[in-house]
Amino acid sequence: MELKGKRIIVTGGAGFLGSHVVEELEKKGPSEIVIPRSKSWDLRNEETCRKLLHQVKPDLVIHLAAVVGGIGANRANPGKFFYDNMSMGLHIIEECRKAEVEKLVVTGTICSYPCLTPVPFREEELWNGYPEPTNAPYGIAKKALLVQCQSYRAQYGMNAVLLLPVNLYGPRDNFNLETSHVIPGLIRKYVEARDCGADKMVAWGTGAATREFLHVRDCAKGIVASAEKYDEAEPINLGSGQEISIRDLTMLIKKMTGFKGRIEWDATKPDGQPRRCLDTSRALKFFGWKAEIKFEDGLREMIEWYEEHKNEIK
Repeated sequence: MELKGKRIIVTGGAGFLGSHVVEELEKKGPSEIVIPRSKSWDLRNEETCRKLLHQVKPDLVIHLAAVVGGIGANRANPGKFFYDNMSMGLHIIEECRKAEVEKLVVTGTICSYPCLTPVPFREEELWNGYPEPTNAPYGIAKKALLVQCQSYRAQYGMNAVLLLPVNLYGPRDNFNLETSHVIPGLIRKYVEARDCGADKMVAWGTGAATREFLHVRDCAKGIVASAEKYDEAEPINLGSGQEISIRDLTMLIKKMTGFKGRIEWDATKPDGQPRRCLDTSRALKFFGWKAEIKFEDGLREMIEWYEEHKNEIK
């Protein structure tokens, strides 16, 4: 798909990932990029989605809007995470079908993978078990959108593709301690502990679980590349292919932020899924994408961004 001159809707385009996707799209010369803000466009409502598609008449829709958070937020809001993500995706996909949108790109989540998926996660393993319980409602809602995309392709010939990004990090991330993911949460905790001279910092779980992280700009490039070059039914992983334990991650962020105190591990808090690391060979094969930003470089950039903006963050 040639993006030059196209009319594009990016749901969630004002958010963390969305803002970087919009910047990447702007390089392609589209005629217009429309970012529906939640205050004016409640995408959980079918009629709202219909009006949006009718008003903009897009050639391409990139559906990034989601209700997301770390383990704590998922445990506290399982119903909301299921309903909001399911309803937004359900209505956007249906209204894109009715409006005969040329192409639709949907972001899913690796939370859809079974809890004990063999590492590295391959796309064909997606249906071989139930997701990790703490984020299963969110993961299942997103996995249902894959079924919808594939069903609409089979019945209506709709060009809808779904991507599975791993945990993201980078500038403009969510640093709210109630809803953030692990990296921004740790950065904020360490910087605040350092600044107030605390002698310890409490970390969740045992530190034994592993995660994989993808810089948000790399992810944005992958999403745009898929819009240009990928037209198949099967989902595609987007990740760095590098695995790190939460304990090692915590120690790395401690060092980079200059916190001198000790770490106490609260083993009463859940670790979540034991391991996460993706096989990203399909993305390279089908649209020539692979992650480029080294993890420590990206982490250093993110910490510097937070230090610069921390007084503006609630």
